[in-house]
Amino acid sequence: MTLGKGTLLSAASDTKAVTPPDIRLRKGRAPLVCLTAYTTPIARLVDRHCDVVLVGDSVGMVLHGLPSTLGVTLDMMIMHGKAVRRGLERALMVVDLPFGSYEEGPQQAFRNAATLMAETGCAAVKLEGGEKMAPTIAFLAERGIPVMAHVGLTPQAVNAFGGYPVQGRGADADRVGRDAAAVAQAGAFSVVLEKVPEQLARRITAEIAVPTIGIGASPACDGQILVVDDMLGLFGAFKPKFVKRYAELGGEAEAAIAAYADEVRGRRFPAAEHVFGDTLKNVAAAGPTGGEAA
Repeated sequence: MTLGKGTLLSAASDTKAVTPPDIRLRKGRAPLVCLTAYTTPIARLVDRHCDVVLVGDSVGMVLHGLPSTLGVTLDMMIMHGKAVRRGLERALMVVDLPFGSYEEGPQQAFRNAATLMAETGCAAVKLEGGEKMAPTIAFLAERGIPVMAHVGLTPQAVNAFGGYPVQGRGADADRVGRDAAAVAQAGAFSVVLEKVPEQLARRITAEIAVPTIGIGASPACDGQILVVDDMLGLFGAFKPKFVKRYAELGGEAEAAIAAYADEVRGRRFPAAEHVFGDTLKNVAAAGPTGGEAA
C-alpha cells in the first residue's frame, strides 16, 4: 500500500488494519478522516470510510445525557469500547481516558490505559493536556501504549475554563503552541487541536512532526474529526460552530416515531402483512429470525 500524496487509506477495498505508525506516516499527506463511535452499528457504518474511530468520552453527553464529560467512568469507556471493537475491521480504534483516570501521575495513567487496551482491544488511547501531561505521554509511549494527545480546548477542563471558549487567541497562542510541541516531542503519534484560531492551527500543523487532527481548527490540519451524532443531526442539545450537519437524522427519526404512534393509535399497525396465520405457509422461506413468509 502506497502512502504518497493523495492516497486514500480509507479505501473500502483495503482491509489491512490501520495502526498508530500508519497514522504518524500520514503527516502532510492525504487528510485523515476521523469520527467518533459508541455502538456496534455506528462502528460498522464508519469503518469503511474512516482512518481513525474514536470512542470519545463525549459518549457521556451524547448517549447518557450527562451535562459534561466529567461524569464518564472507565467502566463506561470499556463498555462502549467493546461495542465499537465488534463493529470495526480496519479503522484504528482509539479510546479516551476519562477524567480522573490519568491526571494523578504516569503510573495511574499506565494502569488505566493498559486496562482499556486489554479489555477493549483498542490500539491507542487519547488523553487531554499539554506540557503538564508530556511526562505521562512519554511514560506511556516508552511502555508500548500509543497516545493521541489533545490540546487547545480540552473539555475535561470545562470548570477551569468556565465553559467551552476558544483557546489560543492573542497572547494565549504561545501556550497552545508550546502544549502541542511538548506532547509531540513526548511521543504522541498525533495531536487533536480543538477550538483554536485557524491561523494558530495552521502554524502548529507546520511546526510539529506528527499529524494534527482538527475539530474547530483549520482545513490545513492533517486530518479532521467530528462527533458522529453531531454531523448526523442526532444530537440536538446544542450545535457548536465547527459542526457541519451532513444529515438531519434526528428530525427524520422523530417523524418516523410520530408516524408509528399515529398508526398504532389508529389501529393501522400492525397490518395484515405484519401478523401471523394459524398455519405456516412456507417453511423454506422463513427468515433468519424465524418469521413466516406471507
